[in-house]
Amino acid sequence: MIVDSALYVCGRREPGRFDTAAAAAMQRPDAFSWTGLFEPTKAEFHQIRRHIDLHDLVVEDALNAHQRPKLEQYDDDLFVVLRTASYVEGDEVQFGELQIFVTKRAVLHVRHNSPSKLVGVRQALEQLPDRLACGPGSVLHAIVDHVVDDYEPVVDGLEKDVREVERAVFTRVGGANPVEQIYVLMRNVLTVQDALTPLLGPLHALATQPFEVIHEDLQEYFRDVHDHLAAVVQRVGTMHDLVTTILAANLTSVSVRQNEDMRKISAWVAIAAVPTMIAGIYGMNFSHMPELRSTWGYPFAILLMAAVCVSLYRKFRSSGWL
Repeated sequence: MIVDSALYVCGRREPGRFDTAAAAAMQRPDAFSWTGLFEPTKAEFHQIRRHIDLHDLVVEDALNAHQRPKLEQYDDDLFVVLRTASYVEGDEVQFGELQIFVTKRAVLHVRHNSPSKLVGVRQALEQLPDRLACGPGSVLHAIVDHVVDDYEPVVDGLEKDVREVERAVFTRVGGANPVEQIYVLMRNVLTVQDALTPLLGPLHALATQPFEVIHEDLQEYFRDVHDHLAAVVQRVGTMHDLVTTILAANLTSVSVRQNEDMRKISAWVAIAAVPTMIAGIYGMNFSHMPELRSTWGYPFAILLMAAVCVSLYRKFRSSGWL
């Protein structure tokens, strides 16, 4: 559906809602339209194409989501794809997709899924008429800046999860193994990394290369967003390395615990082997065995087994096996 559509002249919004079929209204000097769609249909795109010359590939990408972050240029027009994200309590990250088509006279953004609603972005930008006067590029900057800012709470939430998993690994209670939690966290980190890292190239191009639809005064703003994104990507990369280290530490911890258990089992088996061996020998009931008919044979055997077992126990205890 069409969420909102407005016409801006000299940086100020014209009253009412812009009719996406009224192409004549865009012929005014310094005028451009900004239309927002949410999971549109082909019929809605047909209506939009009456005043925006959309490339067939743009329409195809907008109708079929699941595109990677990218920047494409069609003649003088730009097509940008962004991945939006929001952190949900419970170790979950929800992702969406945002596609922006920018021409000299129009901005069209298409949103898939719920994260990163742009109503607040439009309202905030309308309070900056000088920025809006720079044309459709100002809208592109505001949207990209909003999407990158929305990754901050996502990364903060993931870092909190990393600290919790780290504590669970090194202060394990009850023998529970957090390997499943580590796997879910690793998957979320990799997904965020896949959404952010490919965006560095397009933002660097917007910040350094001249584009017909981007006012030169906006490049410094795009540089600021690029720097912000680079810092977030670095945090996610560090987090990825830390989760990998935590996974390796967890495996090492499991191996150490298994070795400790095996040493304890081996020590108790060695202690139990002594009385078993003596009892086994004297339980064979041969007629001619030493001390078989001795008065002190039984107490001697019991004392011998106890003495050897106590000696082995103290030896294993002092060596750390028990």
